[in-house]
Amino acid sequence: MNLKDFEFNDNEPIYLQIIELIKRAIATGDLMPGDKLPSVREMSSSLGVNPNTLQRAYGELERLGITYTRRGMGSFVSEGKNEPDKMQEQMGIEISEKYLRDMSAIGLSKEKAIKLLEYIELK
Repeated sequence: MNLKDFEFNDNEPIYLQIIELIKRAIATGDLMPGDKLPSVREMSSSLGVNPNTLQRAYGELERLGITYTRRGMGSFVSEGKNEPDKMQEQMGIEISEKYLRDMSAIGLSKEKAIKLLEYIELK
């Protein structure tokens, strides 16, 4: 998991951005089910955030079933729905839903929003 290139944005709470970072690492295969996450101290230092913020993110990941904690050993990626292809699909759905909500908020229909995607080239 590459933490050096990660930059926080001001539009979303940091702990939510950390959750997305970890979910993305699972989706790309950088973290696999059973892998140990960096310790709260190690990751908070790498990201330059307060350990309490990181603890909040880890707690939410566990509540969502994405990770589990083994007392005295740390946090680990849960088995099951956390295979890379399943996480990619789950994140794709979340991103698509947000896109469609945003397009609806500016008055575009689902059909028009999807048509706009056909004109966009990934760079």
